[in-house]
Amino acid sequence: MTVRAALIALVIVLLYPGTRIPLAQAQGQVAPQRHSRLYSPLDLGLLEAPDRAAWQKPDQIMDALHVAEGSKVADIGAGAGWFTIRLARRVGPNGIVYAQDLERLMIEAITRRVSREGLRNVETRLGSGSDPKLTPASLDAALVVDSYQEVELDDRVPFLKNLAKALKPNGLIGIVNWKPGQGGPGPDPRPDRDGAEDVRVPRGSVEADARAANLRVVAQENLPYQYLLVLAPYAQKESGSRNQERGLGQAAGDRNQSPAR
Repeated sequence: MTVRAALIALVIVLLYPGTRIPLAQAQGQVAPQRHSRLYSPLDLGLLEAPDRAAWQKPDQIMDALHVAEGSKVADIGAGAGWFTIRLARRVGPNGIVYAQDLERLMIEAITRRVSREGLRNVETRLGSGSDPKLTPASLDAALVVDSYQEVELDDRVPFLKNLAKALKPNGLIGIVNWKPGQGGPGPDPRPDRDGAEDVRVPRGSVEADARAANLRVVAQENLPYQYLLVLAPYAQKESGSRNQERGLGQAAGDRNQSPAR
């Protein structure tokens, strides 16, 4: 039995009593994981910290992404579903939340949690690499909280491009990650094999990835220990400019055709 499989199974069972772990996974018969950056099971307790809402400011994050009643949103790298539940309550019965993760055990934990909360507006998605497995042009917002560092470096631009494809014309992407350094409740920085931090991604790195994915920063929030970058496709700006020009042209034509007074 692999140590990672054993730790994930143990932590999820302790956090969510009643979760059923498939026998093959419990015995370690799990396909090798290609993703070396996935969230460590030893850090799962951080995801459920009792003061998390106080320092992460979920309402401020959802407001910045215009998440409201009836919105269709995705929680990318949803983990055990802490943010998923809050999104589901915000969008209400007329909205929907797609809880996506790369690990089956996380998906199972989310399913159990949603059932326990009595929520019927959450669907799970098992992603793969840079593909979040989302329907094109279906989302008002896609939120990536505390999980951008899990995306392999070479996959980050394709990952953002795939998120952008899933957005409606005015949809937004939100990236929440830790500020550099060792302050606050976040994980301690750990240098990766290239010497860069692999758990606290500098906002400049996210901005560079966004530009390469043809996305722009339209808003940002300074959270106590983290930052939020709100991204939108450049096409939105161009479309908005063209619509404004057409509106001005139409208004001028209307004035020219107005009868003289």
